[in-house]
Amino acid sequence: MFKNHIQKKLEKYVQKYFLKHPEVKLVAVSGSVGKTSTKIAIGTILSQKFRVRMEMTNHNTPMSAPLAVLGIAYPENIRSPFAWMRVFKAARKRIKDPTDVDVIVQELGIDRVGEMAQFARYLKPDIGLVTAVAPEHMEFLHNIETVAEEEIMLANISELALINRDDIEGRFAELITDSRISTYGTSGAAEYRVEIEDFSIGEGYTCKLISPELQSETIAKIKVLGEHNLRPVVAGMAVAIQLGMDMQSIVIGIEAVRPVAGRMNIIKGMDDSVLIDDSYNSSPSSAEAALQTLYQLDAPQRIAILGDMNELGVVSAAEHEKLGSLCDPDLLDWVITVGRESEKYLAPAARQRGCQVKSFDSAIDAGSFAHSVLKSQAIVLAKGSQDSVFLEEALKILLHSISDDSKLVRQDDRWKRRKDDLFQKI
Repeated sequence: MFKNHIQKKLEKYVQKYFLKHPEVKLVAVSGSVGKTSTKIAIGTILSQKFRVRMEMTNHNTPMSAPLAVLGIAYPENIRSPFAWMRVFKAARKRIKDPTDVDVIVQELGIDRVGEMAQFARYLKPDIGLVTAVAPEHMEFLHNIETVAEEEIMLANISELALINRDDIEGRFAELITDSRISTYGTSGAAEYRVEIEDFSIGEGYTCKLISPELQSETIAKIKVLGEHNLRPVVAGMAVAIQLGMDMQSIVIGIEAVRPVAGRMNIIKGMDDSVLIDDSYNSSPSSAEAALQTLYQLDAPQRIAILGDMNELGVVSAAEHEKLGSLCDPDLLDWVITVGRESEKYLAPAARQRGCQVKSFDSAIDAGSFAHSVLKSQAIVLAKGSQDSVFLEEALKILLHSISDDSKLVRQDDRWKRRKDDLFQKI
């Protein structure tokens, strides 16, 4: 009852804020994967012209999203009535004061049926962007059709919707009832897209930007790794065009985009190795994309450290086995797994393909083994879910410099304490 009371008050404050400040635009981002990278790419590009509010972490739940929209810190003690009284006071002040932003970019996360409808009670985005429909939180959502219904609902409650043409199956188009729809992606089918002209692991991609509004050739350098990580940048370009930004500012913004910690972030490793930190989280689609990106990179040795993909419910065994079957012995020197699901399902499938496989319960043990087999100029990919896996700790052992641990995800004291507790129990 207390939580419901808090929730309803927060929703009313958000409604009052937009009624008081109708000039503020809301860009909302949903999807099975890529929400945070897309949000940050959009915010980075828009900040070249607009004052942007964008919460840098992932406060995207029905309880935390209203505070992120209002720019109010989430209370440390959520059970304290006094903490929420301070939040309500800050919300009333935010409504009353002149606005300090032009655009709010907010991600919306769902893991249960009905949560997008909760957001719809109080949010009416000017632009709603759906990044992907893929297996997620399957212990609660159960099947991909339900995932699609939840995620695509954002398109139907927004004034304008942008849909990732590459990562949403065409059969889900029937769920879209809003006629103001545009598509983005990296394939030729998308209205907003890029064409890759050049790539290097150090400089990223040189791309031609394509949109219905562009009449002349426009080139931008995009410093990300993996074709799937170009799509958030294209999303940012599409949003910026829709909000009236000039192309010069858009290109400057695009070239300022950098990978988010833990999301295909390149870090220098020992013995001139390259570490790809994709350890923030993992899902079947993002893990496959990361693995395919690794295959495209030239190196004398490739190592994939693959951790459990959590929250897959009844499809967990099949999805881990599928990922293991994608491990190519001609392109991987070692497959190192972390977690019980990966050991039970992914590792046997990779061995059946002919891969060298080693399994561990702990990311630290996995990192120690990778250290023992690492060759000069190797490329190491770390991809796994955050809870119970934390593969950034495997990469920490392989860093060129210990000072680079600040480039890894989840390195604040709160996360370190949580990980220490976990590793002591393993």
